[in-house]
Order: sequence, then structure tokens, then C-alpha cells
Amino acid sequence: MLSRVANSIYWMNRYLERAENAARMIESQLHMMLDLPSLREDPEAWKPLVDITGDEEYFTEKLGAPTRENVMFFHTFDGSYAHSIKSCLTAARENARSIREVIPSEIWEKINKLYLDVAGMGTSIRAFKDPHKFYSDIKMACHLIMGIAYTTMSRGEGWHFAQLGRYLERADKTSRILDVKYFIILPRLDYVGSSMDSVQWSALLKSTSSFEMYRKRFNLISPENIVDFLVFDREFPRSILFCVNQAEQALYKIMGTPVGTFNNDLEKQFGKLSGKLNYTNVTEVMNFGLHQFLDGVQSDLNELGEAVHENFFAIKQVTDSNRYGNQSHNQSQSQYQ
Repeated sequence: MLSRVANSIYWMNRYLERAENAARMIESQLHMMLDLPSLREDPEAWKPLVDITGDEEYFTEKLGAPTRENVMFFHTFDGSYAHSIKSCLTAARENARSIREVIPSEIWEKINKLYLDVAGMGTSIRAFKDPHKFYSDIKMACHLIMGIAYTTMSRGEGWHFAQLGRYLERADKTSRILDVKYFIILPRLDYVGSSMDSVQWSALLKSTSSFEMYRKRFNLISPENIVDFLVFDREFPRSILFCVNQAEQALYKIMGTPVGTFNNDLEKQFGKLSGKLNYTNVTEVMNFGLHQFLDGVQSDLNELGEAVHENFFAIKQVTDSNRYGNQSHNQSQSQYQ
């Protein structure tokens, strides 16, 4: 497969996952505001959705206070912000357009329609008028695109690059959402164990579509159980461990390397992160510090993303010595004949 094609498939899926996660977070926040009416009067209620991006300085400089309208615009329609839903869908659409001959036509059509639904005239008015439906529609459209891919794409290299991009992005977003909840959304100790605490933890589960599966597994809301479920569950498709394991399997399929071995630094990096997650438990994490652990996981995921780029997509510079090495060698040979 051409590097250009693999790169487009990989990033098309990362951008779709990123857009869906942004819609998911805003939808969860809107539901939490309904469950806790007192938050509507809190000027800082929407600030965590800015903190989760790590781009607070950009937001403050451009939009000012973290009001409901400003945060929704920032995450959805800000075309100059690279991680807004509009920017992600623009990038996903451009990547899909460049590989229309490779992906099923239904995928291109649905991505193009989703882009037009978000970037079209008057969309922002519709979003602010009925935000619950607007963000739910984005989330379901992304699910539809993934479902079409699952049922129509051949399980070749293209499919494995799609899986690699999707699961790396999903693992990163799950770690960030969990990290922000634990250290920003709930800074006051007097909230612990309160009804507000339960509502916020439930909102966290809903933002990762894990609320119902968590309740079937653990029943009662418990911070330690939630961390265990979202980080270490081997069966839930949005847990960090599940995502890393799936991404690693995709890499092995691409490289043709036997599972459990490595032939390069990229596979070695994946093995290290997979080992950290597979052979650690929630008790060790809580004793070590959840923030410190998740921060390390995020750094590992960022390094993996860079390593994937360097191994598969980066244009290698050809030095003059390499470019003209054969010519110089031939010339030196002729001198001694």
C-alpha cells in the first residue's frame, strides 16, 4: 500500500474519532446540566471542557470566559482551532476524498454528508436551538460510518491502518476525560460521596458510552471501580487497555511480526505500553497516583503517534552522499580500470 494512502486512512479515522469524542463530551455536559440545575448558575461549569484540551490559553485569548455558548463554539465551529468538530470533519473529508478509489463509496458519501451537516449555512443556529439532537446526530453519524467500514472494508492493510488510528485516538481521549474528571471537575473534598459526586461520575461514564456496561458490571458508582473499568477492562471497547491491545494487534498485522516479539523501535514502544497496562492493576495505580499514571500513558500514546508517523508516513530526506553514492562509486571504479 502506498504511504500516502495509508496516511489518509489512518488520519481519516483519527479525525472521525476525535470529532465523535468532542460531540460526546458536549452531549454529556448538557445532560449533566439537566441533572444538576445548580450548575447553570456556575460560571465555571463549562471550564473543564476547555481544560481537557490543554488549549486554555488559546481559548481565553480568542473567546474569553468559558460560557456555554463560547465552549460549544470552540469545540464545534471554530475553524481556526484544529481540534474542533468542524476542523476534524474537514480534515476527515479531505483525507477520504483523496482515497475515494480505495474506500467504499458509502463511507465517502456519509463523511461528506456529515461535513455538510456541520459546516453548512445556519448550522450553528440549529445547534444552539436544539443542542441535544445536534450532538447526538453527529455521534450517531460517526457510528454509522464506522459500521459501514466494519461491514464493507476488506481486512487488508487499509483496514489495519484504520484500526490503528481509531484505537490510538480513542485511548488518548479516554485517558484525558478520566484525568480531567479526577483532578478538575471535582476539586472540593466535601463533594466526595455526595449526590453531585455521583452525578459527575455518571456523566464521565456517559461521555465514554460506558454507563450501562459499567452498571451491569459493578452496579454501584465507585471512583476506584470506574478507573478499573475505563483503564483495565479487557472487553469494553473504550477502555484504555482494550484500545492499546487492538492498536497493537493492528500493527502486528501491518508489519507481519509474530505477536509478543518486536523487530523495530515502534513495536518495542507498543510492547512497553501494552505490558504496563496488562500487568498493572487499579490498586497499584491509585497508590502511585492516577494523574501521574494517566499523564505517563498520554505521553506514551503521543510518542507512539509520532513513531507511527516516522515509520510509515514521514518523507525520508535523501542526503547528497546517499543520492550520489552509486555515481561516485562507479566513477572511482572507472579510474582504477
